[in-house]
Amino acid sequence: MSADVRQVADGTYLVHGGHTNWVILTDGDGATLVDTGYPGDRRALLDSLAAVGSSPEAVAAVLITHAHNDHLGSAEYLRATHGTPVLLHESEVPHARRDVLQQVSVGTVLRNAWRPGVLPWMVHVLRTGGTEQHPVTAPAPFPADGALDLPGRPVPVHTPGHTDGHCVYHLPDAGVVISGDALVSGHALARTEGPQLLPDLFHHDRAGAVASLDVIAGLEGDLLLPGHGPVHRGPVKDAAQRARERAF
Repeated sequence: MSADVRQVADGTYLVHGGHTNWVILTDGDGATLVDTGYPGDRRALLDSLAAVGSSPEAVAAVLITHAHNDHLGSAEYLRATHGTPVLLHESEVPHARRDVLQQVSVGTVLRNAWRPGVLPWMVHVLRTGGTEQHPVTAPAPFPADGALDLPGRPVPVHTPGHTDGHCVYHLPDAGVVISGDALVSGHALARTEGPQLLPDLFHHDRAGAVASLDVIAGLEGDLLLPGHGPVHRGPVKDAAQRARERAF
């Protein structure tokens, strides 16, 4: 699979992988990578870095929104091969190490196999290594509060619910919110398009996921880069409110 790289703002790229997105932030010779797709997306991940004039060696850090297999896929590869730090919320560190697992079970997916779109999605998950476990040996919590000293100057914002340590990344100067799975604009199993929560079976704590929409609504921005679905343009506050309305 080739990389589908879309420049959405200066130094900001949304990459569509195998049903999952990741984001590249560039500044001069450096880059920040937010999420890494499925394990099977590795070639596309590396190609996407090359497409924006970067490389694995230039990545200052990998930031993880949450440690599900479709976002964590190549994080340990980059850490072990290139020494790239893997950073995430302190509550998500044990999840990335696989001390715990807050991910939909195979049994739950099979019980929902009758739903439209589930079987093709399951086939894709299997083909891209979605049931494999690739724990990060040495994940690290963010070193400080506020903006990280990385290309793009992303600000981690804790948005628990989808997982305990889920974070979105806010780029205040650019008006960008990288929302991971706390707020998406589509999914293979979604019945509608536009701002929404993922289907209920994917959330560790659905009530918490709904509550975190209020946190996202408080972030200034007009460009939403979700973990699933296309870029969404328009006030982030309105997108979060629309997702909340759809959740009930």
